[in-house]
Amino acid sequence: DPKGVLTGVHFMDGDHACCEGALAAGSRFAAGYPITPSTEVVERFAARIPTVGGVFIQMEDELAASIAIQGAVWGGAKAFTVTSGPGFSLMMEHIGLAAMTETPCVFVNVQRGGPSTGLPTLPAQADMMQARWGSHGDYGIIALCPNSPQECFDLTIEAFNQAERFRVPVMLMMDEVVGHMTEKVVIPSAAGIDVFPRRLTTAKPNGDFKPFLPDDDLVPPMAPVGMGYNFHVTGLTHDERGYPAMNPETQDRLVRRLLKKLDSAPHLYEAEGIDGADVVVVSYGITSRVAQRAIGLARDKGVKVGKFRIITAWPFPDAEIRDLAARVKAFVVPELNLGQMSREVERAAAGQARTIPVTHAGGSVHRPEQILKAIEEAVR
Repeated sequence: DPKGVLTGVHFMDGDHACCEGALAAGSRFAAGYPITPSTEVVERFAARIPTVGGVFIQMEDELAASIAIQGAVWGGAKAFTVTSGPGFSLMMEHIGLAAMTETPCVFVNVQRGGPSTGLPTLPAQADMMQARWGSHGDYGIIALCPNSPQECFDLTIEAFNQAERFRVPVMLMMDEVVGHMTEKVVIPSAAGIDVFPRRLTTAKPNGDFKPFLPDDDLVPPMAPVGMGYNFHVTGLTHDERGYPAMNPETQDRLVRRLLKKLDSAPHLYEAEGIDGADVVVVSYGITSRVAQRAIGLARDKGVKVGKFRIITAWPFPDAEIRDLAARVKAFVVPELNLGQMSREVERAAAGQARTIPVTHAGGSVHRPEQILKAIEEAVR
């Protein structure tokens, strides 16, 4: 019911749960362009947002949507956009702009089969590297991977919180199956939801304020809107005042800080059955749910196998994988692409343990038996 306050237990799909998470996180602006399989997120937002005093605007394309949300953020709103593969590709330049201008915003990508138009109604997980490296230059982002409608709600809130905490664009890397599956979703009352507020400066607006002067954690606070602050924001290399500074020293200091500030970003993951395991299955999103069945089948055969589910894909959990690599024989990495995050696992393992990709071009999910076969190969 668009007029209702949605707390309590619900039966809803991941796309709708994502919308409710955005509302719960305090988002009052979204811009988007229709694209399967993500449109349901903003369809619901468009119906719900008038009841809480916000705005949804359908833009002429994804480029316009990805810049409109940044204007809304600098106007004081929490904002997000929603898309899938082809639209995500179009947004890349503006993702780089958000990183450079340290604009806190959220990009939801409900992944589908590609490349190009690909499989609009069927799943894939092949945008993972694009999420991290799709724009040009050196910059950092955060990317989260839900595997259920409940996590679509919870991690959307987390995405907004981390965007505000680190002043960085955050990606919610859903997939078609998670977006369209319908399950129990518990929405707590507002008092039960932790929302990270926008970081606001205590400097006076009479010239003391420098919009890119970082705090001790390397993240600069923002100016409160409508209080008389005047400052400059540019995608050019800029100094702490926000003015262009075309020299190597400023460039080096700036881009190193853009990456360094994410060193303290939390690595969210789920680990189970790790102690004493010979092999660990590393997975994320919908594939982690298929992998759970394969892990159960392998344990029934006496294989010592653990689970490591990636929730924070970027920054990648290097230290956690490196620690596991010293204790296990191999990693099995199923994913709905031809090998993207498996390369990160292999890199982090640094030769201490084998990495066995279980690739799938998308369009459907793995059969558990495919993953089981790789687990059995890993312990031979």
